[in-house]
Amino acid sequence: MELLYPFFVAFSMIFFAELGDKTQLLVLSFSARNKAYKILLGVALGTFFSHGLAILFGSKLASFSQDSFQFYLKLFTYFSFILFGVIGFLPKNDSSNSSNKLSFLDKFKFLHLGAVAFITISIVVGELGDKTFLASLGLGLEYPMQKFSLICGSIFGMVLSNLLAIFCGKFLSHYLKPFVISILSNVIFLAFGILGLWGLFFV
Repeated sequence: MELLYPFFVAFSMIFFAELGDKTQLLVLSFSARNKAYKILLGVALGTFFSHGLAILFGSKLASFSQDSFQFYLKLFTYFSFILFGVIGFLPKNDSSNSSNKLSFLDKFKFLHLGAVAFITISIVVGELGDKTFLASLGLGLEYPMQKFSLICGSIFGMVLSNLLAIFCGKFLSHYLKPFVISILSNVIFLAFGILGLWGLFFV
């Protein structure tokens, strides 16, 4: 149970946050010209490097022994989760941010990388600074001794989310409107943030 709980937390947070995210849209663009297993392998590797780094860094921060430092760092993390949830309800336009990342990825085309390697780099670049990347950082801080479970949960969450997008894109878009998915993702971030603050102050 000690290993399963952090895995489930990481899996659920990353899975729902990724649904409808710009990184998932990037993956969908690959599905027209690449086999699904290559895309998912690239997603898994990209998540391992990007989220894995964030989790390791978060767990390293958690290793500092000062109680006051730990308190304020966790306070910042939980408020960040709440902030992600609140910002998610605000109207936004990600077109400029997405186009910047796509133009950056175009620079790697001259290397003639294989499909898996290119998708891996795309995921790493697409996740940098994203809310799922920052959530992984917070998870590493919250569960510093469960790095393996967190990384596995994060990878499975990303892979399953993008697997659904590739194979069930039309079904999901018909029955699950983007705003419904966005609301669900934002509610999860708010819930983790509020529960974290509750545990920090009252437990």
